[in-house]
Amino acid sequence: MDWVLFVLVGFATSFVGTLAGGGGLIGMPVLLMIGVPIHQAIAAAKFSNTISSFSSFFVLFRQQSIRWKQLLLIIPISLGGGATGGVIASLLSERTMTIIAIILLMFALCLQVFKKQPEHAAAAPSLPKTLYPILYGISVYDGMFGPGQATMLMYAYLRTGMDYLSAIAFTRFQTFISCFGALTSYLYNGHINWHIAPFLAIGSFIGAQLSVQVAQKLKQKQLQFLLHTITFLLIVQLIFNMVYGNH
Repeated sequence: MDWVLFVLVGFATSFVGTLAGGGGLIGMPVLLMIGVPIHQAIAAAKFSNTISSFSSFFVLFRQQSIRWKQLLLIIPISLGGGATGGVIASLLSERTMTIIAIILLMFALCLQVFKKQPEHAAAAPSLPKTLYPILYGISVYDGMFGPGQATMLMYAYLRTGMDYLSAIAFTRFQTFISCFGALTSYLYNGHINWHIAPFLAIGSFIGAQLSVQVAQKLKQKQLQFLLHTITFLLIVQLIFNMVYGNH
C-alpha cells in the first residue's frame, strides 16, 4: 500500500505549495524518512511538481488576464538562474544555503507585513524591469537549494501590485519551467523511480487543482494571512533543520 502514501504525500505537498509555497518541506522529509534515496526523492518531486505546477498554472491562465509576452520573458530568466544555481551549489555547504534561505524568507515576510497593501490589486500588471534581477536571483537560489523558492516568488510578484491568484499563476509557471529543466537532467541520468514518481504526481495533480479552487474562494486578506503563516513555519523548520539536522 506504499502507493497510497505517495499519493497522500503528493497531495499535501502540492496543496500547500500551490497556495503559499513551501510544499517541498513537507514532501522531501517524508520521502527520505521512508527510505527513498535522495536523488530518487528529488527526481520524483521534480516529476510530480512539473505536472502539478503546469496544471494549476493552466487553470489560472485561462481565468486571469495574463499575457504570454510576460511569461515568455520569464523562461530564460528561470532557466539561466537555475543553471547558475546548480554551479554555485557545488561551492557552498548546505548550512550556508539554509542560512541564506532563512534570511531571504525573513526579509520577504517583513517587507510584505509592513508594506501598505493596495486596496485593489491588479490582475496582471506590467512587470517592472527591476523585478527581473529578483526573479533571476530566486531562480539561482532554486538551482542551489530550493526550499521556500515558491514562497519567495509569491512575495516578489505580490509586491508589484499583482493580485493573489495572478501571483500564484506566475509562480506556478516559473516553478514549472524550473522543474522541467531539472527533470530532463534526472531523466537522462536514470534517477526516476517509476514505482514512486507517478503516484506522487497523481496526488500532486489533485492537490494543485483543489488548492486553486480553494484560493478562488478565499479573500485577499485570508490568502495573505495564509502566506505569512506558511512563511513563518518555513523559517522555523529551516532553523530547526539547521540546528538539529546533524544530531
